[in-house]
Amino acid sequence: MLYNNSFEEEEEIAVLDEVETGKIARLIVLNDEVNTFDWVIQCFQEVLKYDDVQAEQLSVIIHSQGKATVKTASMAVLRPIREALVDRGLAAIIEEEEV
Repeated sequence: MLYNNSFEEEEEIAVLDEVETGKIARLIVLNDEVNTFDWVIQCFQEVLKYDDVQAEQLSVIIHSQGKATVKTASMAVLRPIREALVDRGLAAIIEEEEV
């Protein structure tokens, strides 16, 4: 059993460390029932360096639509930003753009 858990963890790490493809990707933040508007706005200001208006607008879109793209860039740029948002308790994913 211990061997299986170790293998699953290694497989998960391999998936998270995908090779950089050079394609543009989207950082998407998902709505949840835990974080307040004020906290999400503060996270966007601190992590993404967005101003009050942009951070507030994104939080409203996430609340009403269930999710929003908060940044578009390469995977290499988005990974640390996603980690910073997740570390603050937000639900965030990265999706690679289809060409």
